[in-house]
Amino acid sequence: MAEFELGRHLYRFPGGLKLRHHKQIACRDPLTPAPLPERLWLPLAQHQGPAGECLVEPGDRVVGGQPLTRARSDREVPIHAPTSGTVEALRDGPVSWPPGGQARCIVLIPDGEDRFEPLDVPEDWTYESTDALIERLRAGGLAGLGGAVFPTAAKLRGEFPPIRALILNGSECEPYISCDEMLMRSRPEAIIEGARMLARATGADDVVIAIEDQMGEVRKRLNAAIRAVDAEAPIRVVQVTTIYPEGGEKQLIQVLTGQEVPHDGLPQDLGLVCLNVATAAAARDILIDGRPVIERIVTVSGPGIRHPRNFVVRLGTPIAGLIAAADGTTGAIDRLVLGGPMSGLPLASDRIPITKGSNCILALRPEDTAREQPVMPCINCGECIRVCPASLLPQMLYKHLVADDFDTARELNLFDCIECGCCAHVCPSHIPLVDHYRHGKGVLRERGIEDARAARAKARFEAREARLAEREAARREQREARERRLKDADRAQDEVRAAIERARARAQKDTGDAGDNDA
Repeated sequence: MAEFELGRHLYRFPGGLKLRHHKQIACRDPLTPAPLPERLWLPLAQHQGPAGECLVEPGDRVVGGQPLTRARSDREVPIHAPTSGTVEALRDGPVSWPPGGQARCIVLIPDGEDRFEPLDVPEDWTYESTDALIERLRAGGLAGLGGAVFPTAAKLRGEFPPIRALILNGSECEPYISCDEMLMRSRPEAIIEGARMLARATGADDVVIAIEDQMGEVRKRLNAAIRAVDAEAPIRVVQVTTIYPEGGEKQLIQVLTGQEVPHDGLPQDLGLVCLNVATAAAARDILIDGRPVIERIVTVSGPGIRHPRNFVVRLGTPIAGLIAAADGTTGAIDRLVLGGPMSGLPLASDRIPITKGSNCILALRPEDTAREQPVMPCINCGECIRVCPASLLPQMLYKHLVADDFDTARELNLFDCIECGCCAHVCPSHIPLVDHYRHGKGVLRERGIEDARAARAKARFEAREARLAEREAARREQREARERRLKDADRAQDEVRAAIERARARAQKDTGDAGDNDA
C-alpha cells in the first residue's frame, strides 16, 4: 500500500490491559452441534438497523433456508428459517437488548425433518460483478458476526474512497470467548475462501487476517489453508500482541497501520474495511453452498458451567438449551452474561434466544460477582485515563453524567467510548463507570430521537403551511385571473354597446339628412 504496509510493522494503541485468559477450558472438545429446541424464537431484527418486512404468518410451513423477512435496503438484513417446521406465532419475546426488553419474534416449531432448500448460487463467483456479490450476501442475511452485527452490505457498498485493504479480525481479546478461535481451527479453508470473496466485493488488493500471538496452532492452519486454496492470493496472517481490547475495530486498525480512524469517521475513510473471520466463513457458505446465516458458533463457558465448550447453534435457540447441553451449571448462578466479563451485557433470562450477534454465554456464580468493596467517591487518581483505549477522560465523563450534564458529556466525546470496561476494572473506588456511560448514551439517544421527532413534526408542519400557502396563492391567482377575464368581457361588451350606439347615431343622422334632401 502506498501510505503504509498493512501489518508489516505493529504499533500500539493507547491504554489497554493485560488480562488472564480462560479460553482453553472451552476449546478442549471439538465443535458440537447444539440440539434443536422445541421452539425457535427468531427476533425480526438481529442487526443494527430496522427490521425487514415479515413474509410469513402463523400456520405457514417453512423449510430451512427459506427467507422469513425481506430486506428493502442495505440497512435491513433478512432472517431465514434455521430448520423446517411450522410458524406458530408472531409475538413479543425476550431479547438481550435493552436489558429486560422484548421484541417482535417469529416463533417456529421444528418438525424434526430438518429439510433445507439452498439459495441460488453463482456458477462461478469470480465472474460476478461487485454489486451482484454484495446483493447475494445481503440476500443471505450477512451481518457482522463479531458482535456488532452491522449490515455487511451497507459496509461494503457506499460512497467511500477506494478500499485498499481488507482486515479480517480473529483477535478475540475478551477472556473466555473462543468461538472465533474454534472456527479458525476447524474451518480455516472456509475463512480463506470467504476472504477472497470479500476482497473481490470490496475491491481490496491486500487481505490481512489478524490473530493473537498466543494462537500458534491457528496460524499454522490458516497458512496451510492459504496454500491449499490459492497460494497466490494476497492474504497474510499477522499475529498481534494479546492486549485487551485489541479486538476492537479501531484499536486493531491502529495496531496494524499506525493510523487512527478519524473522530466520527469510519475505517473506509482510511481505505480499509474490517470484518470478523466468522463473517468471511459465512460469506463463503452463502456463495458456495447457498446456506444463509441460520447458525453460528457460540462459546458456553464461565465458572458456573459444568462442561464449557463451543457449540454450533441454530439461531433462535434459547440460552437455557445451550446450558443444558453443556451439562448444566455447577450450582447457583448469579448472573448470565452475553459476551465476555469485561464488556458483556447482563441477561435478564435464560429464555433469551441466540441471534447473529451472540458469541458467548458466560455463567457467573455469586462469588464471581460479589463486590470486594463498596462504591467509594472518585479520588481523581487518573488510572482510568491511563488505560482508556479511546484516549477519553473517564472521570470527567462520570462527574458530568452523575450531575445529569449530558450535553457536556457528549462534548467530551462520550460516544467514542467503546464500553470495554478497562476504566471500571482498574478503578480503586469500584465505580461502575461503564454503567454510567451506557445510561448517558441511552439518554442522549432518546433525546436525539425526540429531537428528530420534533424536527420531523416541524418539517411536516412547515411543509403543510407551505402547501396551504401555495394552494391559497393559486386560488388567489385563479380569482384574479377570473376577475380580469370578467373585466375584459365587460370592457368588450361596453365596446360593443358603444359601437352599436355609434352605428345607431350614424343611422339616425343619415336618415335625418335624407329627409332634409327630400324636402
